[in-house]
Amino acid sequence: MLRKSNLAEKFAAFDDEWSPKIVGELNGFHVKLVKIGGEFVWHHHDVEDELFFVIEGEIAMHYRDDAGTERCERFGAGEFLIVPHGVEHKPVAVPGTKMLLLEPASTINTGTAGGERTVEARWI
Repeated sequence: MLRKSNLAEKFAAFDDEWSPKIVGELNGFHVKLVKIGGEFVWHHHDVEDELFFVIEGEIAMHYRDDAGTERCERFGAGEFLIVPHGVEHKPVAVPGTKMLLLEPASTINTGTAGGERTVEARWI
């Protein structure tokens, strides 16, 4: 069945940060919404690529290249960044940033890092 989603309504349904909410599924991928602010943990994903699309706010995506050199890519509303699997990264966001994520359903938010920031994405 075809069903539209309204991003403003979906974002209004939750307040917690760094806890992705699933709003759709296609071809084994989850479409997730998340509110973020501040720093997340360094992590990577062995097999999953991730698409980070900023709806509102700004992110500085810190990552380490193959030589271990830390770099940073900044992007804001209307822009997206794809982080390939295997790339160690750490998002840092201005408070109130809202994002849409597109990633395989198997993706764990903290990747191989695990820890207390690991959460299971839930449908809203």
